[in-house]
Parts: sequence; structure tokens; C-alpha cells
Amino acid sequence: MLFTLVNDRRKADPMQFGIFSVGDIAPDPTTGYTQSEAERIDNLVRIAQRADEVGLDVFALGEHHNPPFVPSSPPTLLAHIAALTKRIILSTSVTLITTNDPVKLAEDYAMLQHVAKGRLDLMVGRGNTVPVYPWFGKDIRQGVALALENYNLLHRLWREDVVDWEGSFRTPLQGFTSTPRPLDDVPPFVWHGSIRTPEIAEQAAYYGNGYFANNVLAPNFHFKPLVEFYRDRFEHYGHGRREDAIVGLGGQAFIAKRSQDAVAAFRPYFEEYPIFKGSSLDDFMARTPLSVGSPQEVIDKTLTFQEGFGDYQRQLFALDGLALPVEMALEQVELLGTEVVPVLRKEMAARRAPGVPDAPTHASLVTAKYGEAEPRQPRPNPNRGDNLSGASPYQDSDPDSPARFPLAA
Repeated sequence: MLFTLVNDRRKADPMQFGIFSVGDIAPDPTTGYTQSEAERIDNLVRIAQRADEVGLDVFALGEHHNPPFVPSSPPTLLAHIAALTKRIILSTSVTLITTNDPVKLAEDYAMLQHVAKGRLDLMVGRGNTVPVYPWFGKDIRQGVALALENYNLLHRLWREDVVDWEGSFRTPLQGFTSTPRPLDDVPPFVWHGSIRTPEIAEQAAYYGNGYFANNVLAPNFHFKPLVEFYRDRFEHYGHGRREDAIVGLGGQAFIAKRSQDAVAAFRPYFEEYPIFKGSSLDDFMARTPLSVGSPQEVIDKTLTFQEGFGDYQRQLFALDGLALPVEMALEQVELLGTEVVPVLRKEMAARRAPGVPDAPTHASLVTAKYGEAEPRQPRPNPNRGDNLSGASPYQDSDPDSPARFPLAA
């Protein structure tokens, strides 16, 4: 069997390493074969399982609503993966905060957090598909405003038992309770993903949330100004030093035992893929964060991210796209988990400045909120047929924040 089972590491890690996928489909340039949607969905599950088995920390899935992408419902697929894995954190590499109703996001991902027993966090963003806005009844010209307002509401829905709210992009809420409440009354950690918008970095800093720079496709260190801006604003809002800001980076890699084998194997998948058609793999490797080579070469290039962006908490790699056959993708996950990440953990920890916070987990967030006390376990008040029998949704809800429902006409 190719993979090696790895003992569960129960201590906190300064860095989280993992993979992220957009679930794309394309013809294999070496065989002409195109996976069906059913095959691709099954293969995403296999890849997530392998990532768990080889000791990676995170599997993240991007939300898309158009061919050739299959992950239109990340909560559904991630819930299935949660049942088949043991320790890996499940995440999204984008949840469309613009075109999803924040009420539905609050409920879907709180439920998934329970199903995954806390092994969940969320990356919110605007995505990169223009037509998705009208498909969901939204105006792309309001994209940034939608992202800001919808997350502001989502933040409240996960922290207040009763929400009264009115905004510009959805109907008002009166006496609303999002159910279920987050596991242990601690919401999933949120990363704000952005590659071009300082307003999103500002919002991440305001709330003390994480900021994720995709770090693919663009020139090396193209995203550093936004990361630096986020760090400055994180400190401005009193969450700690700028070095304490929670930063994540993307990356793209293809690994083989020998460098020349990696380049030869990956070249047709890269240079024949539609968005890279006409590009030179060698030029792209030199100018962007793309890492193609031996495990040591991928390690060396990833260490330059730490030098350029400063200490950070999460590194995700895109490994399974560009029409790679699933067996090749599984081998990539194996090499990343067994030969690249163990060295990166050691090297990046040795170079890490004192006092930089560890990557957040559900356990660390529970400890930060409760210390040694038992976490809250909300217990609802009884039902009267269509809603609560009283104005308090839970037996321990704040009596100063009752639910006041609209009166019947």
C-alpha cells in the first residue's frame, strides 16, 4: 500500500499544512480521458482520506456553481468526508459570502461543525466567477459591499442567541435564532480570502480573524502588500502585535523523487490546461510560487514564503487539479505528507520568532473562551407548535436579550 498511516498528533502545531482543491475537470492531455462528475466527486473523497492518513492538517474545498467544477455544495461533501476521516481539519478554500444567504451559511456550517466534532473552519470570499452573481439574484457591482455586510451578519448569528438585524441586501431579521448553535458555543474559525481587496483584509483585521492570500498564479510575493496591510490593521484594532496576526498562504506544487522527472511529468498537464495554454512551465516556475521538483526543491521554495511574508500559520497546496489522474494526485499527497511537510514543520519551527501564535483549532478556541471550565451546551426551551413557548430560545439565554417576534396583523 502506497500510503503510510501516521500517528495522531494531539499537541498544537505552530503551522498547519494541507491541500486545497477546486474540484476542476479537464481532459487528461496524455490520454484524452475526461473524468465524469461522479468519478471526480469520488476521487475528491479519496484524496481527502489520503491526506488524513499521511498526517496532513487540512483538506479544503472551493465552492463553484459552474462546469467544469463539481463542488457546488461543500457542506454536503465535507460532511461525508468528516465521517470517513479521523483527525484532519476540514475547510473551504472559498465559501461565497456574496451570493449565499448568511443565515443559511450560519446553519449549514454550524451543523457541519457538529458532525465533524469541531474539525472545521471556513474561508469566506467572493470567488472569481462573474456569472455567479446573477444566477443567485445578486449584482456583481455590489460584490464588496455584499461580502462585508453578509459576513458582519454571519459573525453575529454565530455569537448571539437572538439577532435583530436590518441591512441592504436581504430581508430584516427579528428575534431570529440560528440553529444549531456552534459546537461548544464556539464558532468555526474564519479566514477571509482575498487577492486584491484591502476592504476584505480590513474586515479580517477588525474581527481578529485569519487572512488567507491564495499565492498562486501571480508573480512571487505579489500579495505581500495586502498581507502587510492586514498585519498593520490587526495590531491597530488591538488584537496583538502585527506578528500575531493569523496568516495563511496558498501554493501549487508537483513533486517527484527527481526534479527532471517532476518537470517532465507535469509539463503536459500544465501547458495544455486551458488557463495556462501558451505559457511556459519553466517561466512560470521561475516567476510564481509554483513549485515543481524534488521534495527538497519544494521545501526550499516554500521556505522563501516564510522569508518573504513573515511567520504564518497555514500553508495549503493545490495538488489535484489540471486533469491529473487520481492515482497521480494520491501520490502527490503521499509525497507532500511524508517527505515535504515533516521537513517544513521542523525548518519553519526553527526559524519562527518567539511568541508567534500557533494555528487556531477548535480546541484552542474553546480553551481561549472557557479556560478549564466546561463549555456551554445550549439546551432549547420547548416548542409551542410553530416556535418557542417563550421569548428565550435556550434555557441559559441572556434574559436581557429576549426574542421579540412580529405581532400578527
